[in-house]
Formats: sequence, structure tokens, C-alpha cells
Amino acid sequence: MSKLALQDQFLDLSDYGRPFGKFLANQLQHTRFTPVHVTLLFGLSGLIAIYCILAQQYYWAGFFIILKSGIDAADGELARLKKTPSYFGRYLDSVFDIFLNLMLLMSICLVTKSSILMALMAFIGIQLQGTLYNYYYVILRTRSVGGDGTSKVFEYKTPIALPGESQKSVDILFRVYSIVYGGFDKVIHIFDANAYKVKTFPNWFMTMVSLYGLGFQLLIIAVMLAMNWIDFILPFFIYYTVFIAVLIGIRKTFLKA
Repeated sequence: MSKLALQDQFLDLSDYGRPFGKFLANQLQHTRFTPVHVTLLFGLSGLIAIYCILAQQYYWAGFFIILKSGIDAADGELARLKKTPSYFGRYLDSVFDIFLNLMLLMSICLVTKSSILMALMAFIGIQLQGTLYNYYYVILRTRSVGGDGTSKVFEYKTPIALPGESQKSVDILFRVYSIVYGGFDKVIHIFDANAYKVKTFPNWFMTMVSLYGLGFQLLIIAVMLAMNWIDFILPFFIYYTVFIAVLIGIRKTFLKA
């Protein structure tokens, strides 16, 4: 089941792990594995990738980064197959992502002996890029008839827990989510405050935006590691952030609210 109605589906360059995610979810559908178990598994894959970077085993690091993207796609697919959507799983997934991103960049910083400032700039850049993608994508999902509604365009208050999950757990994870993502959300909202008023985004635009999706970001990192271009990863993502202005400019010029 897609998160979007058929007419709103687009070529998502960051979602290459979806076929593997669907395969894994189908294998786990009738087992005791839950979407949260799968989320923990992709977190483990990310940690192994970080260990491989520190051990300078860059091919293996790239492999586990790509594997992480595939597993990351499986938790949501499994939740839809088991019909157990949850805010807990949604926030846990996002919190894992941001901490793994930070640890990944810091491990690259350590191996390349780069400055911590450069690593932090790359981290902020990656998060702003991903936030722009999520902002437009969630807007599209909320406009899409029959689309997935677990995520919201503006998340200012704790949602009411869905059946089968603890309200206390949702409250705690929402607070953590708000702390680590709130600043990035506010920046993107300031840059393009009226985007949510647009009725829909065309497929070609969303495909461009998917260049900023986490999956595509990790693919770039994996390829650069395999090519032994680890020294260029941090500078690349700092300069890659400039593309934010291009995408917002296109949205404001051609897709007016």
C-alpha cells in the first residue's frame, strides 16, 4: 500500500530501498516481528556501518548504509501489512535517523581528521535538506486522497496514541522528536511558509525534491565511501545545501499557493 494516491505517486530517488523493504515486510507479516523490531534492526545496521568507517572498511560501510536504507523502508511497510500504524514507531524511526546521521558524520570527521565545525555544518546541512524533502512530501501526503496520515505538516502538540500503543510512550518520543527536529522544521517553514497552501505538487517537482531524501543522501555517502572519497563527504554536503534555495525558488515561482 502506497502512502500516496496513484495520481500523486512520483519517482522517488531516495526510495530505492522500497522493493527490499516490501520483500522483508512480506516475510515478517505472519511472524512475531513488529515494525519496532525492524526499526531497531535498521538502527543496528547503521551502527555497524559507523564501526566499519572507524575501522576504515569503507566498502562494508557502504554496504551496511545501503542495507540500512532497505530495512528502513520495511518498518512502515510491515505496519501497513499488519494494520498497526503507530506514532511511537513513526517518531522512533525519525529519532534513530537523526542520531545515526550525527554519529555517521562524526565518524567520518574522526577518520579524516576534519574539524568538528565542518562535521556540524554538514550535519545541519543534511538535516535541513531532509527537512525540506519531508516538508513537501508530507504536504503532498495530506493532500493525497487515501494517502497515509500518520505524519502531519505542523507537529506542535503530542498526538493521541493510536490503538495498541501507549500514550506515555508517544508523549516521551514526541518530546525527543520536537527537541531534535523542531529547529530544522522552523527554519524550513520560515523559508517557505506558504507551501502548505499549494493544492498539490507535480511529479517532476517531487522527483527533484527527492534528491534531498535521506535514502539518496545515504546513497551518495555509500558511493563516496566505496570510491574512497571519504575526505570529500563533509564538504560535499555543506555545498549541497545551496540547492535548498533552488528548490524553494522553483516552488515559489512555478507552484504558487
